[in-house]
Amino acid sequence: MVTMKQPEPFTFEGKGDRAVLLLHGFTGHSADVRMMGRFLAGKGYTAHAPIYRGHGQTPDDIVASNSDEWWEDVQAAYQYLKDQGYAKIAVAGLSLGGVLSLKLAYSYPVRGVITMCSPMFFDNETQLNKGFKLYARQHKQLQGKDNQTIEKELEELMEAPATADMFQRLGTFITDVSKHVDEIYTPLFVVQATEDQMINTDSANYIYEKAESDFKEIKWYENSSHVITMGKEKEQLHEDVYQFLESLDWE
Repeated sequence: MVTMKQPEPFTFEGKGDRAVLLLHGFTGHSADVRMMGRFLAGKGYTAHAPIYRGHGQTPDDIVASNSDEWWEDVQAAYQYLKDQGYAKIAVAGLSLGGVLSLKLAYSYPVRGVITMCSPMFFDNETQLNKGFKLYARQHKQLQGKDNQTIEKELEELMEAPATADMFQRLGTFITDVSKHVDEIYTPLFVVQATEDQMINTDSANYIYEKAESDFKEIKWYENSSHVITMGKEKEQLHEDVYQFLESLDWE
């Protein structure tokens, strides 16, 4: 059996008093946003990325956790930055991380919010299931299990009541956040990959149109798929995120 290195949360310190909270996607972990964090730290921003409960571990660990706990983990990460002396915080999130970023933006004071390929509709449960199943399969392959064992275990995992419960809670969470987007007044940057197969890309327009922010922008990346932070246009994305952060009122 291959032993897999446990992913870690990270904090890359910048030079000043500005901080950005970076939030990963469902089934992902801090590696999703590590390159962006390094880039922003190089530009003077402190970048901090937590790992939600169950993530970066086994598929069973994710199933054993839920979206309410992930939201608690995000609030703890925000508080961590506060405790480190950062009073000025922006938040950026990929996929589910973007949903959590929106919730943070209408629940706590943030300087700006960036969502990247973030779902707003739970009409794509099949895609989420597919994504989770792919993640679980890859994890089991890394463990060195044979195909027959993998298929059997996957079937059991996907049919388990706990898995259904996790997806149901996740769906409820996403739907709930979507109903509160019009409570967001903070500056907003909506990022969406055109080639995104994982979510309903109308989500991007929904976020952009519903938010009450005076300053908001939306950008489509034509050659990117769902994990845009690690895709072909990541350098352009880094630059665009940096320019958005620079445009914010940090005083």
